[in-house]
Parts: sequence; structure tokens; C-alpha cells
Amino acid sequence: MYKDKIRLFSKQYSALLLGCFFSAYSCAQNTDDATSNANTEVSASLNQNHLGWLSYIPKIIDATPTILPEQSNLPFVPTTTETEDLTWADHTQKSIRNWADQTAIKMDHWFGDSNPDKPATATLRILADNSWNKYDHYEIQPRIRGKIRLPTLEKRLSVVFGDDSLDNEIYNNIAITNENTDTATNKNIDRKQIKDDNSSIALRWSQMSKKLPFDVDADLGIRSGSDIYARLKAEKDWTLSNNFSFHAEQIYRYGIKSENYLRTNLELTHARPNQAFLSSQFNLTYADEQEDHLTWDNRIYRQHQFFQNNRFNYGIYTGGYYNDSDLRLNSWGPFISWRQPLWREWFFVQGDLNYFNDHREDRSNFVSALVRLEALF
Repeated sequence: MYKDKIRLFSKQYSALLLGCFFSAYSCAQNTDDATSNANTEVSASLNQNHLGWLSYIPKIIDATPTILPEQSNLPFVPTTTETEDLTWADHTQKSIRNWADQTAIKMDHWFGDSNPDKPATATLRILADNSWNKYDHYEIQPRIRGKIRLPTLEKRLSVVFGDDSLDNEIYNNIAITNENTDTATNKNIDRKQIKDDNSSIALRWSQMSKKLPFDVDADLGIRSGSDIYARLKAEKDWTLSNNFSFHAEQIYRYGIKSENYLRTNLELTHARPNQAFLSSQFNLTYADEQEDHLTWDNRIYRQHQFFQNNRFNYGIYTGGYYNDSDLRLNSWGPFISWRQPLWREWFFVQGDLNYFNDHREDRSNFVSALVRLEALF
């Protein structure tokens, strides 16, 4: 009986989200059509008035005194081409990068003759997420995510492997997060979980149809060793008035073992050229595997860039859950984050400092620190 209710709830949730997605597209499409008729100025004026209250927020922030440096995109480290033959680490990075590309080219040959002008390529991310707080102590979680592009297969198919939960995060996710459940909180390194989290592999079909109102990716693969799954991801961007933009993503995955998983990612951003921007990243998740019917997180933040590939964020986090008709704000607090390349263009370090509470665990606001080391190949 309980599972029937969950499945019914899942169907209702999916229908609601798809309805919202199509409604948003319809609204945007109607706005585009309106610009071609005689009522363009009236429609634009209504749109501006509708979003007018939002413009007060960046105006208030702009009026606040600041001691922070101006925005900049000047390089902070030498390029990979300049350093690839300097040290053992650079040689290793170059070797792995070349090996990955050569492997992609060999795989591409399996499906036909490759175009030498547009060869297959591969990208690889290797991460080590380190976290600490006084309750859970220290933990390290190595993660890997790769993608092999195979242009012979109609320039749309690729192979993705590693920790698939990284693809559930919104593009340019500002925080160090990991939705995989920690099954052994008393261990600094849980080798079994690390193996399960990074053992996903799938064939991805991108841009399924140009006739669809949004970009769609479809995955078919296996995760956690034995969970065969299919996954769909749809996303779209809208440009709004007053320097606002809106991004939406909808993910649905069904696995033989994990069953239903749905996640909605939304981002509203106010950005002007060469200035720090203001944004809100929101996600809503339903999964048969998780304890609650729904979980949600939201980060409202300001982002600066002081040099190329640098990112400095600060803001307020809120998160909670919906379970058995109980909608709960479970956690909130300020956060600050800094990300930059370190010594090399291909090696990044990110540090997050949070001051959140946890109502469910009866924890008042406490300091937690996270450090991510990331190498790109």
C-alpha cells in the first residue's frame, strides 16, 4: 500500500514538473512571437513591470560599500601548453590526457571511419573531496567523472563513466556537494562506497531532436555495479529583462534496483557585463531510495571573479524536506566559497566554509569545512 502511494506520488510529481516545464516554454515562446507584432512595446513593458520588484535587490547590493577588488579575467597561472613539459606532474597530466584522447579515437574506429579533422576526444575529472565538522569528523571521498565523445556515431553519442551523481548537479554548481548517502560515518575512507559511487558507465545520446523545445540527453547504462538504468535530462535557458536570466533542468532516472529518481534544478541570475552577479540555485529531489518524500536545497549568493577561472561566493543556504505531510526547514546558515587554479591551469582547489544547523540531528549552527582538489585531463 505504501509503495503504491509512493508510485502515485511520483507520477503526480512528474506530471506537475513536466507541466511547469512546458508552460514555461510556452510562455517564453509566446513572448518571442509577440515581439514580431505591433504590440511588442506593450509586451516588453509588461514584462519589465512584472520583474521590476526583482531589480530592487541588485540595486540595494550595488549601493552597499565594498572593499573587494574589481572584476578581472586576467590569467593567474600559465597555460597548459606552456607547462606540459616542465615537471613530472605536467608530464603525467599530458600522458593521461593523450592516452584518453587516443582511447577515444580507437573506440570511434569501432563504429566506422573517423574524420581526421574532427577526431574523437575525451575529458576526465579526478576529484578528492575532503570534509570536516565536529560531529562527523574528517572524511575524504575520491570521485571521478569522464566523457568520451564519438563523432562517428552521428556526432551525438558519447560514453560517460564515473560518479554519475556529479551530472545531477546544476551546471556551475557553486558548492561542494555529494548526494550519495554515507553508509559508514565512522570511517575516514569507505572503500566500498567509493567503488560503488564511481562505477557508473553509460551510453549518452545528446540533442535527441532539434524539434523539441529544450535540450535533451538520454543515458542507458549501469551504476553501482549492478543497477541497470535509463536516464533523461531536459534543460533550457531563458533571457529575461533587466539583465535577468533563468535556467531550468529536469532529470528523471529509473534503475532496476534504485527505481525512481527525479530532480529539478532551477537558477535565477542577475548579471551585468564585467560586474559581480547575484544568483539563486534551487534543487528539488524525489527518490525511492531516500528517507523523505522530497528534499530541497537553495543557495542565494553573490559571485565575484578576481582573475581567470577564479570564483568567490558568499550567501545564505536553506534546505529541508517534505515527509508525511510535514514540510520542514531543516537547515540554514551563511556560507563562503573560494575556487581557483593552483600552480597550473589544469589543477584546481576549492574551499567551502559553512555555518549551518541541522534540526533533524538536533544540531545548532556549527562550522563545517570542505576542500576539493580537482585535476582536469
